[in-house]
Amino acid sequence: MIGTYQMATTVILGAGGRLGAALAREWSNAGENVISFDRKELPLGNAERLEQVLGGIEFDSLVNCAALTNVDYCESHPEEAFKTNGEAANEVALLCEQKGARCVHISTDYVFDGQSQKPYVETDSAKPVSVYGESKKLGEEAVLAAGPRHWAVRVSWVFGPDRPSFLDQVVSRALSESSVDAVSDKWATPTYTLDVATLLRPFLRRVQGGGLLHLTNTGACNWQEYGQHALDCAAAAGLPLKTVKVGGVPMSSIKAFVAKRPVHTVLDTTKLVALGRLQPRPWQEAVEAHIHNRIAAGVWKSQ
Repeated sequence: MIGTYQMATTVILGAGGRLGAALAREWSNAGENVISFDRKELPLGNAERLEQVLGGIEFDSLVNCAALTNVDYCESHPEEAFKTNGEAANEVALLCEQKGARCVHISTDYVFDGQSQKPYVETDSAKPVSVYGESKKLGEEAVLAAGPRHWAVRVSWVFGPDRPSFLDQVVSRALSESSVDAVSDKWATPTYTLDVATLLRPFLRRVQGGGLLHLTNTGACNWQEYGQHALDCAAAAGLPLKTVKVGGVPMSSIKAFVAKRPVHTVLDTTKLVALGRLQPRPWQEAVEAHIHNRIAAGVWKSQ
């Protein structure tokens, strides 16, 4: 039994972000009692403020979506990265443990070095190749060390309706430009925020225990294939694209990259299915759903 409260309540940190906003809305619509904070309302890195705000709230689960996620910024600002992604994650987890609540900490595929050609399982060693990855690894370790009820959940290539992502950029560019390129030598699995809302919910209370967990859609692709499928869906839906093809470029050609990126970080979701009893859908189906939803919402009408 997690917590001793009369009403099950979930706190979401980082609710202004792509994933946090989706979880707050979808779970509220599903009947969850949700209390959410964006980074302006409750910034990470201030333990006193964290205790002041959350100390008086009764909750039995907390999902920490807040993080410093700009990989290149983290590389040139390591102190800030470790404070936000590591130390602050520790403070949140310890507060949850003190309250008898479960902490669900959102992490990343960037904790791996990307050298494996097989999908990574939770028992594989984390060997980050960037400051961002190192700081997120530190956060994972802190959360799991805080107590046995907590989860560190790794996602990758997150997309959804609340903030524009790579997919939205590809479609927008294809509506106004005759040429669109994307990296063709980096692989992972996209993760749809609306699917995360469904797949993660059992881990708030029903699933016992804690530990590492991989949560993505299924399959694997590179950025070029990812973007190409988005254009295929957009073209099939009748959007007036100026190009229907995404060209491939090597990652080495992206001169703006400061931090090293892991090349192959596909995550295995066998544990997710076994414990949560829900099967993620293929990434292609999730991308199609996203494109159709964005078109229905009139996102690209003005282009």
